[in-house]
Amino acid sequence: MFTHIVLFKLKDNSKENLDKAKNLLLSMNGKIEYLRGLEVGADELHTERSYDIALITRFDSLDDMNAYQVHPYHVNEILANLKPMLESSKAIDYTSEK
Repeated sequence: MFTHIVLFKLKDNSKENLDKAKNLLLSMNGKIEYLRGLEVGADELHTERSYDIALITRFDSLDDMNAYQVHPYHVNEILANLKPMLESSKAIDYTSEK
């Protein structure tokens, strides 16, 4: 199993903007065939270390994650709409046993 985790810090982390970003990320469910798992969560602690949203996606392989990265829905819907909302993002990717 290959896991891709991204943390997002929004330029405007109002409730409305957080909901918009979360719903956008959740909209990938069922639209990208490579996704084996999708989880989106908003930060609840709001500390100086906190990012606003976490995206956890799971794939069968690194190759599937790479295919997801260039999938038209990911590029044209998710990235095109999310990137303008972002102050920054961080990612970690790893392989684990199923």
